[in-house]
Amino acid sequence: MVLVIATCGLVYELALATVGSYVLGDSVTQFSLVIGLYLSALGLGAWLSRFVDGRLAKTFVDVELATALLGGFSAPVLLLAAGFGDSFQFLLLAVVLGVGLLVGLELPLLMRILESRLAFKELVARTLGYDYAGSLVGSLGFSLWLLPRLGLPRAALLCGIANALVGLGSTRLLASESGLTRRELTGLRARALLTLALLMAGFFAAPRLLEFSERQLHGNVVFSQSSHYQRLVLIDREGSLELWLNGHLQFAERDEHRYHEALVHPLLASASRPRHVLVGGGGDGLALRELLRWPELESITLVDLDPAVTELALTHPRLVALNRDSLRDPRVRVINADAFTFLAKSQQRYDVELFDFPDPTAAGIGKLYSTRFFAMARDHLAEGGVIGLQATSPYVTRKSYWSIVATVQAVGLHTLPYRVYLPSFGDWGFVLASPQPISPPRSLQVRGLRSLDDRALAALFEMPDDTSRVEGLVNRLDNQSLVTTYLEESARFEP
Repeated sequence: MVLVIATCGLVYELALATVGSYVLGDSVTQFSLVIGLYLSALGLGAWLSRFVDGRLAKTFVDVELATALLGGFSAPVLLLAAGFGDSFQFLLLAVVLGVGLLVGLELPLLMRILESRLAFKELVARTLGYDYAGSLVGSLGFSLWLLPRLGLPRAALLCGIANALVGLGSTRLLASESGLTRRELTGLRARALLTLALLMAGFFAAPRLLEFSERQLHGNVVFSQSSHYQRLVLIDREGSLELWLNGHLQFAERDEHRYHEALVHPLLASASRPRHVLVGGGGDGLALRELLRWPELESITLVDLDPAVTELALTHPRLVALNRDSLRDPRVRVINADAFTFLAKSQQRYDVELFDFPDPTAAGIGKLYSTRFFAMARDHLAEGGVIGLQATSPYVTRKSYWSIVATVQAVGLHTLPYRVYLPSFGDWGFVLASPQPISPPRSLQVRGLRSLDDRALAALFEMPDDTSRVEGLVNRLDNQSLVTTYLEESARFEP
């Protein structure tokens, strides 16, 4: 019983923190807030248990059922609320407080119920032992099985079902407590069965509820999936395919060609002998599509963390048509791994390194814009090699953009900033970098592009005054200053 209670309690905590990071970004802040408030609420719940006198078994079962309902429905309700209001952070913390209070009440009540059956030292040893073991089971189970196999809503609901079963089982195990009448037992069991029914209905309806939320937020959803790392949603907006990851737009079909042509072709035009290419991120295959226009390329190694993204790019008909089935090209090798770890272990050198990572909304992404990462990228360059990366908006997140430039320069690389206008995102910035001084390329060796020609290529390197250089902090692993700067800047432009 204690093992189940502890396991479910930890899963609720992790699920709530994950929901916060999915919806609001900045996983360090969200996990810190949720864990800190949750632990405080556990203590407050334990303290409040001292005011419960008499009818301990009845109170314990009621607390268990309330925990099952609030904890079980916490993740699906919060994910639904993400699409309907602006007070998500307040609602998240209110739910964390409520679940923490209820979980904090459980063990003190159970220990008081069992104190007449076990010696004190045995009671404490067993209870705390199972409690800590449950924490291990919950943490491993959430990351290795519940989240990747069931997704957030069903993971929380399954633990709610487990809590409700503990409540139902307790009505039999604790029925001998004095003062608990047959009528009260019947009422407790009826409430437990009703709670179980609601949670099981929620478990089976969770995918449809999430799809409903996404339709309200996005419109015509053509595909959705929760991976081990993120929520993937493909939507059709008036004939234009869009990919959203954790509620953030990654590309829109209507103008993605402008982004990917600007990302790829100035980079390849700047390389002296582009034969072997490393791509970090870009699992949708759209940057690959542009790279494969260059016939001299012999190999492309694509390193993307999430296998669900690369699988989507390989199998979804509309995305395959958009990326021209680029991931199946014989020159392409797909590796699902963290790019930071991959570079740390790799011995290969590349003529071109292209990094198409998400914006630095959290420390896990911010490390890919750090001096440590760029130093590793520099060390993996072949002679005459060049690096290119997307670097956020030099207009909306101006300090962040120039912070990335400063970070690249801090490892001894020469840089060349440039930008392109995207209707879906506004002004968007890129950086070219090389151990040797680098000049803007004068011409493209590929033709037939939709937005780029030699004249448009030259215009990319013109930076208007309102995107010109400002002082930016160098982003290091030990400070992750870029993440803080980016979140502060981007928040000012959110509707």
